[in-house]
Amino acid sequence: MDAVISPNQPAWIDSHCHIHDERIPDGPDGAVAAAMEMGVHTLVTVGCDRATSEAAIAVASRHDNVFATVGLHPHDAVQGVHTIVDLLDTPGIVAIGEAGLDYYYEHSERDIQKAAFAEQVHLAHEYKLPLVIHCRDAWDDTFDILDAEGVPEHTIFHCFTGGPAEARRALERGTVLSFSGIVTFKSAPEVQAAAQLCPLDSLLVETDSPYLAPLPHRGKTNRPAWVPHVGQFIADLRQLPVDEVAAQTAENTRRVMPGIA
Repeated sequence: MDAVISPNQPAWIDSHCHIHDERIPDGPDGAVAAAMEMGVHTLVTVGCDRATSEAAIAVASRHDNVFATVGLHPHDAVQGVHTIVDLLDTPGIVAIGEAGLDYYYEHSERDIQKAAFAEQVHLAHEYKLPLVIHCRDAWDDTFDILDAEGVPEHTIFHCFTGGPAEARRALERGTVLSFSGIVTFKSAPEVQAAAQLCPLDSLLVETDSPYLAPLPHRGKTNRPAWVPHVGQFIADLRQLPVDEVAAQTAENTRRVMPGIA
């Protein structure tokens, strides 16, 4: 299902990228320009600690079509949520995150991750902001914390890596699922099954660039301009017109991140 992308394709939103990352080809400004050429008209650049949240804010300040989040990634949970809280008062922030749990790498101890995640769920309620969740090999604890703290009104499981069972658990809690280039990988049948199961009005697309380039670019440095490959794959998987997937995922992103113009 390798997609052939034309600049004449419909408008897309990359709901999760890191264009402030120094590895992004041609830098942040070049990435925005290249994305626009491929019909990706809106980008959400995501913070993972104080430094990257500040960098995301700086990039968003230069582009009307780029929006920033502020968050503390589970890898960086040991830094403490207090290091990012003041940034949430920055005008134009569209979400908290990415926040969550990662038991694959465990760069921060699990108890520290859980405390940081719970605190950011609380902040999403306090600031009335959407929550962007990173979950890897930590489904039970992620759902337990969400249930204990209360699921924020708008909650996104970014780069969804679960299968149908995890998708159902997430959807039962009123969250939405965002699919990255992983869905295009031959090694990800469970993720593909989740993408088929997920209601179209609860589905987003993203690149997570510079990571996880979709087919046919797997192994290269990812970029927002390639989010149409993710959308085209999902359209083919679900046997839907790609225009419909583009329009609905864009509408979904604007609905769950009301701060996006």
